[in-house]
Amino acid sequence: MKIIVESGATKTDWCAIRDNGETKTLRTDGVNVAVMPAEDLDSTIQKAVTLLNPDKEYITDMHFYVSGLIEPRRTGNVEYVSDLVGAARSVCMREPGIVAILGTGSNSCFYDGEKVVKNIRSGGYILGDEGSAAHLGIMFLSDFLKDAVPTEIAAAFSEQYKADYFSIVKSVYKDGAPSRYLGSFAPWIIGWYDKDEYINSIVEGNFRQFIERALCKYEIDKYPVGVVGGFGFAYRRILTKVAQPYGIRFSEIIETPMDGLIKYHSND
Repeated sequence: MKIIVESGATKTDWCAIRDNGETKTLRTDGVNVAVMPAEDLDSTIQKAVTLLNPDKEYITDMHFYVSGLIEPRRTGNVEYVSDLVGAARSVCMREPGIVAILGTGSNSCFYDGEKVVKNIRSGGYILGDEGSAAHLGIMFLSDFLKDAVPTEIAAAFSEQYKADYFSIVKSVYKDGAPSRYLGSFAPWIIGWYDKDEYINSIVEGNFRQFIERALCKYEIDKYPVGVVGGFGFAYRRILTKVAQPYGIRFSEIIETPMDGLIKYHSND
């Protein structure tokens, strides 16, 4: 049996591949090894493996693709690599290409078919993550706190979320999942898209920042871009519109890398 784990800030997808090709899947909360204590990570893995493998079949390999991991490592039969490598293997398989993650957070790289050889680092939700759901949340909330959001939209937001300065600041600076909190507002914000010029400007500006600050640093004239992530997938119409003037070609825009990773590791 092989087990594949793909984790971002919001969710973790697990898949067990039995020797006969049958698969079993599971979804749990997101994992970020940059902030999660090692003992909590180990506990999360053990609980999930127990659910995926109740008959205790022998596990030949486990591939753990996780956000927040800087250096890859292997412990026994467990491979730990970044979610960026997972995205690259999913959309590129063993061919070269440019890869973008657009989910709660964002990242990008050039993948040579075996490894990531260039990475314009994301910087995380405080120092970067342009193009992501969390970054859109930051753009909107920053304006909201400074009374820069149009009155009608600000009033609707306050009513919907009972949001004020103190609740927002507490959730961002005191609670345990700020990126997830920031990204949670993205669907509501984009619900106003095409209805208000202010919203159009920040939604398109979020994607434009990612393109100019990340994707344009790669050879976009030579290689297509594969996009992985729920945010990019859900709003691919807007992403494609914003990317068109830059000459960007998208090979795939998919919600989750798991199907591609199953195919990749089935051919190991």
